[in-house]
Amino acid sequence: MAARTMGRFTRTQTPHTDWCARDHRCGLNEHRSAAKVTARGTGRAVVTRVRAGDVEYAEVHIRIPLSRREDTARTQLATLLRLLGDLLDAVIARPHVLPARAGRRAIDRGAV
Repeated sequence: MAARTMGRFTRTQTPHTDWCARDHRCGLNEHRSAAKVTARGTGRAVVTRVRAGDVEYAEVHIRIPLSRREDTARTQLATLLRLLGDLLDAVIARPHVLPARAGRRAIDRGAV
């Protein structure tokens, strides 16, 4: 009797989406768009659209320079946390309150 020493995992492959990068960024069951980057001064934000299984989400990475003064850096971090909470509330809980910008919607430009 032969014993199997390693488990075998099977994943259902998902088809590519219209917006995914269709390259190494896509895994077997996860699809990722090309990253969209915005920069202001020395800060930047990178947004990637992701579909994992049947769930889609936005993955956001931000880099914000902090002050060298500890008290100012703490204030910056507290402000960042408060504003990120407001952003999550606006995007997830109350998407109807987001201002529509006629003619400039990212979805019309084929962006994320």
